[in-house]
Amino acid sequence: MAAIESNKARIAKRVIEVLEFFDDEHPQATVMDIVRRFDRPQSSTSELLSNLVGLGLLYKDRQTRSYSLTPRAAMLGGAVQPRMVRDGRLVGLIDRLSAQTGLGVAVFSMVGLKAQVCSWRTGTRKLRTANAMGLAGGQQEHLSDSAAGWLLLSTVQQPQRDGMLRRLNAEAAPERRFAFADMVTRVQQCRDTGNATGIAGFGSIADVTAVLLPGLPENQPLAVGFVYEPSDQIDAAALLRTLQDAVARSVSEEAPASAGVQSLFNAA
Repeated sequence: MAAIESNKARIAKRVIEVLEFFDDEHPQATVMDIVRRFDRPQSSTSELLSNLVGLGLLYKDRQTRSYSLTPRAAMLGGAVQPRMVRDGRLVGLIDRLSAQTGLGVAVFSMVGLKAQVCSWRTGTRKLRTANAMGLAGGQQEHLSDSAAGWLLLSTVQQPQRDGMLRRLNAEAAPERRFAFADMVTRVQQCRDTGNATGIAGFGSIADVTAVLLPGLPENQPLAVGFVYEPSDQIDAAALLRTLQDAVARSVSEEAPASAGVQSLFNAA
C-alpha cells in the first residue's frame, strides 16, 4: 500500500514538473527537453505528455512534435484565487518590473517551513547558481535561509512564529543554524516594514529585494522581489522604491475597473 501511495506521489510530482517547465524561456518543449531537464526515462515521459494532451493541459504540434501549455492549464484554480492573481494583475506586475529593470523577478510563497519560488521571470543576465537549472518555479528553501523566507515568516503571528524558528534551527544542518535572538529581530523588522533585502538563497550567490503583496489571506502570503547578483550598479533602496510603487499601482488598478462595471449596471 505504501509503495502504491509513493508511486502516486511521484506521478503527481512529475506532472507538476512538466507544467512548471514552461516559462518565458521555454514556451515550447519536446519530449527530450523534459527528459534532459529532469533526468526521466524517455518512454514514461512521452506517455505522460500524451496523457496531458488528452486531459487538455498541453497542445502538441504535430509538425515540430513539441508541446505547449493550453489555456486550461493557466486557468486551473483561477476562480478561487485572490483577485490580484485571478484578474491577471500579478502577471502584469511581473511583466512591468521585468521590462523596467531587466532583473530577475520572483514571486515567493510559503509551504510549511519552506519558501517556494512560486513564479520566476529570468532577467537579461543569467544568475550563477549551484543548481544546473538555475532558479526555477517550484524550488524550495527553508524559510530561515533567504530574505524572502524571513519576509514570509514575518506574516505569522506570535507565538507560532517563534515556534517555527525554533523548529527551523533544530532541523537545520550545522552550517545553517542561526542565533535565535538575531533571527527574531530580523523577522520582526520585516514585519514592521513589509519588505526585506538580503540573501536570495536557492543555491545562488544573488541577493533579493522583496515586498509583501497586500490583501492576501494571513496564512497564504505572497512576496514579489527582484533577484540580482550584488554589484556597484545595484541600488537596493531604489529597487525597493520601484517595487513599492509598482505594487501600489497594481492595487489601485482594481478600483477603476470595478467602478466601470458598476456604472454599466447603474445605467441598465
